[in-house]
Amino acid sequence: MVLPGALPWAGAVYDGASESAGEARHFAADFMERLQRAYRLVLSTKVIGAVQLVVSELVTNVCKHAPGPCALDLVLIDRSLEIRVWDSSFDVPVAQAPDPGRVGRHGLEIVTALCGAIDVRREPVGKRVKVRIPLVGAPA
Repeated sequence: MVLPGALPWAGAVYDGASESAGEARHFAADFMERLQRAYRLVLSTKVIGAVQLVVSELVTNVCKHAPGPCALDLVLIDRSLEIRVWDSSFDVPVAQAPDPGRVGRHGLEIVTALCGAIDVRREPVGKRVKVRIPLVGAPA
């Protein structure tokens, strides 16, 4: 949904079930496709894949570690896509030290590698995780 004069934005709510990460990944891909058409952006498949991967990792973390639903917002700001995920847990996620021998629990490492920084804030009903991915491409 985009309001006149507002930043291009889309949001969705998921129930936290195991299918939520896949649904969020598809939602992000659809949003990126709509942005490309509406704003005549040229985005590489690498950038679109990075957005899908980050969304999937963040929503997967919610499904594994936070009870109940989560919300996802995608916002085009300048030449970046801001990804915001809200959940009901007050626990702040902590990326573990890289360990190639560890099976699983690499999600925040992946997100940090793709986004550079993760902003986590406690909210009245849980927490919000926010990241930005630079978009390579400009309006035509």
